Amino acid sequence: MKEFEISAPIGREMEREQVLAAAAKTMGVPVKKVAGYRILRRSIDARADIVYRYRIAAYETGEDYPEFRLEEYRDVSNAEPVIIIGAGPAGMFAALKLLMRGMKPVILERGKDVHKRKFDIAGLSKAGIVNPDSNYCFGEGGAGTFSDGKLFTRSSKRGDIREVLHQLVLFGAAPDILVDAHPHIGSDRLPGIVENIRKCIVEHGGEYHFETRVTDIRRRGDGTFSVSASDGTVRISRKVILATGHSARDIYEMFDRKGWAIEAKGFALGVRVEHPQSLINRIRYRGKYQPYMPAAEYSFVTQIEDRGVFSFCMCPGGILVPSATGPGEVVLNGMSNSARNSKWANAGVVVSVEPEDFPEYSKYGALSLLNFQRDVEKRMFEYTGSLRAPAQRMMDFCRRVPSASLPSSSYHPGTADAPLHELLPESISRRLKFAFPEIGNKTMKGYYTNEALLLGVESRTSSPVRIPRDPDTFEHVSVPGLYPCGEGAGYSGGIVSSALDGINCAMKI
Repeated sequence: MKEFEISAPIGREMEREQVLAAAAKTMGVPVKKVAGYRILRRSIDARADIVYRYRIAAYETGEDYPEFRLEEYRDVSNAEPVIIIGAGPAGMFAALKLLMRGMKPVILERGKDVHKRKFDIAGLSKAGIVNPDSNYCFGEGGAGTFSDGKLFTRSSKRGDIREVLHQLVLFGAAPDILVDAHPHIGSDRLPGIVENIRKCIVEHGGEYHFETRVTDIRRRGDGTFSVSASDGTVRISRKVILATGHSARDIYEMFDRKGWAIEAKGFALGVRVEHPQSLINRIRYRGKYQPYMPAAEYSFVTQIEDRGVFSFCMCPGGILVPSATGPGEVVLNGMSNSARNSKWANAGVVVSVEPEDFPEYSKYGALSLLNFQRDVEKRMFEYTGSLRAPAQRMMDFCRRVPSASLPSSSYHPGTADAPLHELLPESISRRLKFAFPEIGNKTMKGYYTNEALLLGVESRTSSPVRIPRDPDTFEHVSVPGLYPCGEGAGYSGGIVSSALDGINCAMKI
């Protein structure tokens, strides 16, 4: 078996005869000796002609192509229970792996199922009502369910990503995600996939308990755990997987009260940047964009004053959504439906933050950056008095002048003209001021423009707290049997990496 690359125009099917001829040439055999091929990867190449570039594995007659196969799910109705706190990617994929290995997942989720969750999200966007247990961050499927569903992780260091991707396809995702360089499911399709995962877990004997916010975890004298929840229930288990996501501040505070080890962890904070998608298409496709081409994406990273400034969670053809998890805060995120057909493109543009950058918060110990994050979100809310986002045109922000008017935005709660350059922490604002012209001059000509709108604040890029675990057992360093997992514990960043971490924790158990 040999691998090779081949190109094909976007908007036209790759011709099988062309692939077989290229495979035969690569392998040094006649075409009739090529038994078949598999597409390994597909990406867009816009450096010259705009084409799809394919990475292909071809094999000869008599060779076996190693197909990936998932383990079978077992009936675990009478098996030993493992409590999983959180029904996001880490929790769901930990549960699926437990099914494969014959243990019973019992999932406790503070939020609602995907159908009921939609009503709370509608209330958040239209009426500004924040349900602290059911919103864009909390509820079945976690933060990714209603905010895009990008699957950008391709690193194999955490494990075999094929296990995650093949299961997503099994539960309803398009097979394209198995080969696309930047796979994407879409917020319109993810709820159905998440529901199918739940049905599989329940049909095989696992349990789901919604609107069950964990209020206490205790390690008993016999080594088991009692897990208390807001509905008054107490459950007992020998093993607990903690997969609560990056916004479960009450869990961090509970650990702090108990004296269980937690650490302040660097994260990133900045703004959401919204451009017309047509402008991003012109920049990225160098003026050659055609309607049949995918909405253009972008990413960048630079260093300003010894801190990284980078794009985060870019949403082509997307919209902006309110991601507050409590009253009195403004937080933004982006999402795209599978078609990516809105007239806007948005991305977080954020600055790396470390605990030593804000020494005034050191009095909070391990919760220092959590309190910093919370204060910035509150400052945005206090300026507008609602979920409207403080906003400023890009060039006006960099020039430190008010915007005379604001362009239209996809952000449903609305925008308010604001001096974002003053509302953001000065060290964040200063680095962004230098970064935007640099990107516009060096990386993407036309990106630095007053057509672009900056909205505050993008602050939930990752957890500002890490829950330390033993690198060999994955158990909490001072609480054996408790497995900190996923984004909320500081060990992943995104759907795929969180899912892999959930699988790895389940495997340790």
